Amino acid sequence: MASNATVIVKNISASTSDGEVKDFFVFCGKVTDIKISTEGETKTAEVTFEKETAMKTALLLTNTQLGPNHITITSASGTAPGDDVAHDTKERDSDEITQEEKPRARILAEYLAHGYVVGDATIERAIDLDTKHNVSTRFLSTIQNLDSKYHATDRARATDQSYGLSQKANHFWTGLSSYFEKASTTPTGRKIAKFYTDGSRQVQDIHNEARRLADLKKEEHGGSAYKAAGLERVFGQQKPKEEGNATSGTAPATAAGATAPADTKTADTKTG
Repeated sequence: MASNATVIVKNISASTSDGEVKDFFVFCGKVTDIKISTEGETKTAEVTFEKETAMKTALLLTNTQLGPNHITITSASGTAPGDDVAHDTKERDSDEITQEEKPRARILAEYLAHGYVVGDATIERAIDLDTKHNVSTRFLSTIQNLDSKYHATDRARATDQSYGLSQKANHFWTGLSSYFEKASTTPTGRKIAKFYTDGSRQVQDIHNEARRLADLKKEEHGGSAYKAAGLERVFGQQKPKEEGNATSGTAPATAAGATAPADTKTADTKTG
């Protein structure tokens, strides 16, 4: 069963750390196992996901740049990028929004927002898959259901302050705002909601969404693109002369995964 959710990744630069490899793939979904071996001047990784949906998303990223090299990604079981793999549609037993539930175009927007370079052809394939499997509509429905749930909870508890608003609900809303942007009340929110329901959206929409996510992430870190990209954890505290470089939108792949694990578990702490 594991092989059905496993990808083989080749041409990884020897200078790319094992942590960077995992950070790259957690955007696709939960990683359950990763084995990395060195072959000459490059590395090969065997990455196993919890769900086949995540594996299919990873296949879209073949020829994407990780560190200095463009990597190749193939399925361990022979699944081709064009093969049908149903999106995650299981019944919800929690309020966590997993990577597997998100439209693939949304996931690629997250990659772009974190400084990775994703080709337009890859984005187009993601859009086609989302449209084919009606993923965006289902995702928006999930958001709307959770939105209704917490609004109802707020009203029910308003009469009894002893209950208050649970920490989980507060935490959820922090993350939800970056997805839904109060779509029922603001023009910006309605535009974001349309992003998930418009089956004919273009590649440029994905780039626009990536910029929105990057801006949100930057705001969370006091306006510092250097900190938002996670560079402070990699290279240390920012020096004044580095400010110009940090805003170029070409953050190293190392930084890209700094906050990704949180997103694979919940939408609470992710920027969008």
